[in-house]
Amino acid sequence: MIPQNKYDLETPCLILDIDILEQNLRKMQALADVKGRGLRPHAKTHKCITLAKKQIEYGAIGVCAAKVSEAEKLAKAGIKGILLTGPFASAGKVNKIIEILSICPSFMVVVDHPTVIENLNTALKQRNLSMDVLLDVDAGLKRTGVNASNALKLVEYILAGKNLRLRGIQAYAGHIQHIISYSERKDASYKCLAEVIPVFNKLKLMIEDFNIFSASGTGTFEIDSNIPEVTEHQAGSYVCMDAEYLAVESSENSKRFKTFEPALRLLTTVISTNQKGFVTVDAGLKSIYKDGAVPQILTPGLADMKYDWFGDEYGKIIYTEKEKAPSLGTVIEVVTSHCDPTINLFNSFYITKGDEVIDIWPIELRGCSQ
Repeated sequence: MIPQNKYDLETPCLILDIDILEQNLRKMQALADVKGRGLRPHAKTHKCITLAKKQIEYGAIGVCAAKVSEAEKLAKAGIKGILLTGPFASAGKVNKIIEILSICPSFMVVVDHPTVIENLNTALKQRNLSMDVLLDVDAGLKRTGVNASNALKLVEYILAGKNLRLRGIQAYAGHIQHIISYSERKDASYKCLAEVIPVFNKLKLMIEDFNIFSASGTGTFEIDSNIPEVTEHQAGSYVCMDAEYLAVESSENSKRFKTFEPALRLLTTVISTNQKGFVTVDAGLKSIYKDGAVPQILTPGLADMKYDWFGDEYGKIIYTEKEKAPSLGTVIEVVTSHCDPTINLFNSFYITKGDEVIDIWPIELRGCSQ
């Protein structure tokens, strides 16, 4: 039985406000449509097949996955247009990619190394298969991707592999997504992609059906929409949002990222009130990922109080002498610090409309880190 009211749920738990969620879905898709861009949102954020399908229903051309195991579950659920945005190296993962391709012919991967290109092409040739790939070009993050100056040399390896079809490039600048200043983030994004654009334009003239420039995150989608070469966005966090993203400027608001609202919240309960200046709650490091911003309290009357981590199982809500301490059993609603890794700690979302719980969506991709 699902409790009818969200405050009756056992905590800690994650809830998704369906009205805000659908508002975020509509808004992002409309922004992509008006600019003539494709939206291929990143499923690594929500790890939920139901939500991935909903994104496609709203107009997304597919979804992104960071790991092979994520892509596998998405493909088995019937999701089309999957792009694996992370690199792979082992023979086992190459074989798994071939298996995914057999059930999802539109599956694409990114490549950034000659050995991987050779191994993938060989595996495809042995099975008389071919697949679309994107060249992963480093846009300044220096984590994965070939340097722009070496990109054309790597293209030769791809074109030599007769079982690979080079369809475009990926250039993701993850390191600039949370720059506080909108103008500084805008300048940084233009600078990062400026090094990649000449590569894309040159290859577009050389290669038939080379027309994908996949880039952008939630922090830069609006900025990159004004770059003519960018054809699709990989934004992921917009659908849920978190305190880290809410802390940066948007084009329309200099104090917070107001383009999208936090659909994702965490509920936690006050379980000890024996100390002065704070109470203890049941959500700690095992419930809220610490890297990122500090979780924001949304509960009316408590919004000026501060959350802090207090161990693996516990957190604390700090209040001042002028504030009344939350009583034992009080359920407190917070915006999480960083949505992606926090979601990975839970098995399901409780879907709410107002205070009413209307559904449960499994987080099927939880733990898919391979």
